[in-house]
Amino acid sequence: MSDQTQRSSALPRHVAIIMDGNGRWAQQRHMPRTYGHKKGVETTRKAISFFARAGVEQLTLFAFSSENWNRPQDEVSTLMSLFVSSLKKNTDELHANGIRIRFIGDRSAFADKLNQQITESEHKTRDNTTMTLNIAANYGGQWDIVQAVQKLVASGLAVDDINAQGLASHLSLADAPDPDLFIRTGGEQRISNFLLWQLAYSELFFSEVLWPDFSAEEMQRALDHFAGRQRRFGKTGAQVAADTEHCDA
Repeated sequence: MSDQTQRSSALPRHVAIIMDGNGRWAQQRHMPRTYGHKKGVETTRKAISFFARAGVEQLTLFAFSSENWNRPQDEVSTLMSLFVSSLKKNTDELHANGIRIRFIGDRSAFADKLNQQITESEHKTRDNTTMTLNIAANYGGQWDIVQAVQKLVASGLAVDDINAQGLASHLSLADAPDPDLFIRTGGEQRISNFLLWQLAYSELFFSEVLWPDFSAEEMQRALDHFAGRQRRFGKTGAQVAADTEHCDA
């Protein structure tokens, strides 16, 4: 195995993040939860820049889950407003840096203003190649699997012909590699209905740091954690070692 292959294998192609802790960060400072979300946007900008510079090909951020509609109305309204304002403010900068913007999730519940901004941002950046930024909004992993099955059924495919490969080809991120590294901030250690299918063999990194405080140093710590892992994909350690020896040969 060449040095270049070794270096590239130590870097995840696809990083997925649950940006948790905005509300708690604000409450610790005796501020409304909405203040935490606004500060979280600043960290999100830094994270996009960090992972793009690191050479990550795909970055998927869990911005708003399908369950988040159950939050207080003022918090939901703030999140929706932040989506629109952030896209307006940052699309040009992301475009200039070669970032492609793509949204995944059920957009039917969004206001026309937000859907229009999503369409404009996706269209403007569609040919960029430095990194793809996937924003999961009104997204749920169970929803993603169900809509993929619905597409398979609608195509007229016989039950016996439905398989994992065919189902995966209809998921929201069908054209992207599965996440190599999953990061969750804020101290919680669960996946919370995020990319359930795609995270099957991802390396998991849980940080106690709340999202607004998730610094470049913490981001690098996550990458270092990934680089130190031996990825098995269901194989035994001996099988992985044998594959590595074969590659070296």
